[in-house]
Amino acid sequence: MLPEVRGTLSANRSLADLTWLRVGGPADWLFQPADIEDLQAFLAALDPLVPVFPIGVGSNLIVRDGGIRAVVIRLGRGFNGIEIVGNRVTAGAAALDAHVARRAAEAGLDLTFLRTIPGSIGGAVRMNAGCYGSYVADHLIEAVAVNRAGKRVVLSPADLHLSYRHSELPAGYVLVSATFQAISANPADLVEKMEAQIAKRDASQPTRERSAGSTFRNPSGHSSTGRADDVHDLKAWKAIDAAGMRGARRGGAQMSEMHSNFLINTGSATAADLEGLGEEVRERVLQQSGIRLEWEIMRVGEPMPEPHDK
Repeated sequence: MLPEVRGTLSANRSLADLTWLRVGGPADWLFQPADIEDLQAFLAALDPLVPVFPIGVGSNLIVRDGGIRAVVIRLGRGFNGIEIVGNRVTAGAAALDAHVARRAAEAGLDLTFLRTIPGSIGGAVRMNAGCYGSYVADHLIEAVAVNRAGKRVVLSPADLHLSYRHSELPAGYVLVSATFQAISANPADLVEKMEAQIAKRDASQPTRERSAGSTFRNPSGHSSTGRADDVHDLKAWKAIDAAGMRGARRGGAQMSEMHSNFLINTGSATAADLEGLGEEVRERVLQQSGIRLEWEIMRVGEPMPEPHDK
């Protein structure tokens, strides 16, 4: 028996429609809390032996075909507010990165690096997301989370140990909001800057396909800067190209012809197709160049059980 909630609690809920790649099996339970108090009460009353797994909008996630044996927690409308005071922007974990960038720009604050990052603020903090040489770590003042005991906890950047595409958020913590500091700028200039970023992204990335953004971290340990003098010697896409894996396929999965570090679902992929192709790419790159690519996409859950021989 699970605790009573004011939000929505669904049993055996498929997660495929909650991820950008549109694959994956069911969660034992999906909990969508009404607000932070609902989340706190649920976690405080939940049996500590029952695992929980928070997800955002599923923009950086492969859920394996067998699903997740846990209570999956997905934040919604009660967690997407945005407040601006002075040079600080506080956003709920469910607020979309792009929306936060636009609201900040309207107030004359530069968080434009968030504009082209897919997903929500919770995921951006969890992964120390970044692009064009800027990262969450460059702007984060504090994050607020609810721990497994239902207590509200304030975390500093030092607490999170932020590094390239990584944080050390304690197990079971659910991020609920984050506060960023930004420099002031002319709103019109910021809008123009974001429009240029969007145009550049759409010209070079398969934004109309089912993908989860960049598949592998850059071996160089930093994101692209967007500058003309940016060095591409240790970029994941270049290593993939050198291994001959641009456009490679497995089942309904494909490494994009447009940008070889984008893993896409052409329409019929399973999670096993996607993860299997990714692992094949890693093996080929290692053989060709000695570079061990690290996944940027999170893979969670269990594979589909093998059918028993009759």
